Amino acid sequence: MFRFKRSPLTPFIAVLLCTAVAVAQGTKIAAPKNSYKPADDVQVGREGAAEVTKELPLLPENGEADQYVERVGGILAAAIPPEFKHSEFHYTFSVVNASDINAFALPGGPMFVNRGMIESARTEGEMAGVMAHEISHVALRHGTAQATKSQGAGVQLGAIGGAILGAIIGGNVGDIVSQGTQLGVGAYLLKYSREYETQADVLGAQILARAGYDPMDLARMFETIEKEGGSRGPEWLSSHPNPGNREERIAQEARLLRVSSARRNQSGQFSQVQASLRRMPPARTMAEIASNTKPNSGSGSRYPDNARVGGVVDPPSNRYRTFQPGPFRMSVPDNWKESGDNASVTFAPDGAFGNREGESVFTHGAMVGIVDVAANDLQTASDQYISGILQGNNYLAAEGRYQQTRLGGRNALARRLSGTSRITNQGEVVDVYTTMLNNRQLFYVVQVAPANERRQYMKTFNDMLQSLRFLN
Repeated sequence: MFRFKRSPLTPFIAVLLCTAVAVAQGTKIAAPKNSYKPADDVQVGREGAAEVTKELPLLPENGEADQYVERVGGILAAAIPPEFKHSEFHYTFSVVNASDINAFALPGGPMFVNRGMIESARTEGEMAGVMAHEISHVALRHGTAQATKSQGAGVQLGAIGGAILGAIIGGNVGDIVSQGTQLGVGAYLLKYSREYETQADVLGAQILARAGYDPMDLARMFETIEKEGGSRGPEWLSSHPNPGNREERIAQEARLLRVSSARRNQSGQFSQVQASLRRMPPARTMAEIASNTKPNSGSGSRYPDNARVGGVVDPPSNRYRTFQPGPFRMSVPDNWKESGDNASVTFAPDGAFGNREGESVFTHGAMVGIVDVAANDLQTASDQYISGILQGNNYLAAEGRYQQTRLGGRNALARRLSGTSRITNQGEVVDVYTTMLNNRQLFYVVQVAPANERRQYMKTFNDMLQSLRFLN
């Protein structure tokens, strides 16, 4: 199996919960009244995180994006002011493979950042800004403080992991709160008042500065969220309402802060992580995940609905046809069907391609395409591309080093990946060929076959490579 790939608001005067007293490191903040113990936050967050981990598609813990977000999150958590650190809390950071521009943190420290949020951010600082805002809600214990305010409605915090999950994937959390059901209990912990939003904005700016980021990155990310939300609406803002003077308040706070110089700029790594995410198959929306459907027509499933993978696969034909989309020409077996999107085209026989759980997969055949890369040299660009493959197919691992070769008359690299396919339950061999085009574009050919059938595909794969010609 091989997978491949989402007007300013009118200001008004907010009622501040933070005391407007300027100190050396910004406005002094007082956490709201809370009748629950920090241990209660931890229990609720642990139950909710268990449900999230079980039900939502998370990127691999050892993957590039997850490790990167975990590193940034660790820097931010270490920058929480001492008066808001709770020894019971354990901050963790995971990436949800969902296209919505969203992120959420649970009481006690578990945080989940949607892939769509990372892809939409323009800088690492913008991504860190949303994370610092979410950390602030946790550190100020806003979830259980909200439940404290709502105790008259009989809010109980025990065994609500499923309710939290329901609130997360149920769309607009604000619409759920009024239901007064067990689902509403989860929403109480995730939808914040405008007063709490102001607190999280102020403390988030302070955490950013202490961690070495520009506090204004938080304000810039709010602008990005509103702009990128488009017709779908910025999902994150449904549970994080704008206090009305958000950007102005953050700018005011930023003028009171001194930015630490201890952090090393990681903008290059951020761009690399974004590039690897964008090479993955399109992520589903949270609504599609909730209904267990394939991506909407905006991102599109790669293969027709009637395509089936895992059936009987005929061997490649000895007769070829010419595929010529414009920038290149290649010969492919005439019994292989082609399926393409804006990024690439796959050639595979019946029974070797289809859609599984919203993901497009194929077990036999080849994929050819062109991708933009943030690198000038071939090996770095190839590393970035293969990193995206490994992240989207975590059953694969690279074998050995790159091999020098030629592709369409150009210098090229070849590298082999292998692992046990989750579709065939057999060993799978994936050979990746790459060469640089102009303007930081990488041309690639990915050839896939089960290990025990590899020999009968070798001639076909070689013929395809030998036939490749670039037309400009």
